[in-house]
Amino acid sequence: MTRVGVIGVGAMGQHHVRIYNEMEGVELVGISDVDKDRVEELATGYDVKAYTDYEELLKEDLDAVSIVVPTTLHKKVTLDAINSNTNVLVEKPIADTLENADIMIEAAEKAGVILMVGQIERFNPATTKMKEIIDSGLLGKIVSISTKRVGPYNPRIRDVGIILDLGVHDIDAISYMYGSNAKDVYAIAGKDIHSKEDHASIMLRFDDEQAGVVNVNWLTPHRVRKMEVIGVNGVGYLDYIDQTVTIHDANWVRNAKVEKAEPLQKELEHFISCVETGETPLESGIDGKHALKVALSAIESYNSDSITRID
Repeated sequence: MTRVGVIGVGAMGQHHVRIYNEMEGVELVGISDVDKDRVEELATGYDVKAYTDYEELLKEDLDAVSIVVPTTLHKKVTLDAINSNTNVLVEKPIADTLENADIMIEAAEKAGVILMVGQIERFNPATTKMKEIIDSGLLGKIVSISTKRVGPYNPRIRDVGIILDLGVHDIDAISYMYGSNAKDVYAIAGKDIHSKEDHASIMLRFDDEQAGVVNVNWLTPHRVRKMEVIGVNGVGYLDYIDQTVTIHDANWVRNAKVEKAEPLQKELEHFISCVETGETPLESGIDGKHALKVALSAIESYNSDSITRID
């Protein structure tokens, strides 16, 4: 049995708890949160130990832990987990600064433990299908990938703006589809209902005249999570929510066969598999750092009203 724990059991963390509890070959040892009432209620429901001090949970000889705490706490909690020789899945973004991301990555490498970043859209079955289609050459050379991730503001998000909270999903997804890193970024953004930016349009430049466009906001009254992939031989449309992929070319409009599943479940299954086999995660610390670097560069671009080069 792989012994796991969850640190942070808020809106997202509670789903980590639920899925680990349902997984075969996994023992959910305990959960931790600073909210005593919440963590005890959840722990009672799943018949596991509750901790308000996560360091006490880390003493339980865990094989793996999910860290689902505010971004500003990622470095400290992750380093404490690594120092206890525990494999880590930390929710996106990997950290609040590049320096902290580097410290986390270096610590994991030195300790010989896995550091995986929770970029959930990589594990959406529709993403997997679209990536297969792109790599097969069906659409020809890809020249542009654009995304729309919009919806109402969630008041629980206070420590970061929309670029780090939502934009990082699509920055990572577009890089994943291209199989390369962005080189330049230009962002137009603003803040109307939040202390940080709450809407943004981000233009990314990749090699070989390939473009990425990310549109995110907390203003639209309904949720949209979509991607459009334009190739010289066709266009692909992906809906993350419905988990559908539709391909248009000169002769046909076709719906791809997508085996629907819960992305978080696929993500956690992959994490546990990596822990058990030692394989490198699909979303490594290095990948997570790139997504963070582009997101921070987008914020810099928006603040300076200039194109920002990504080294």
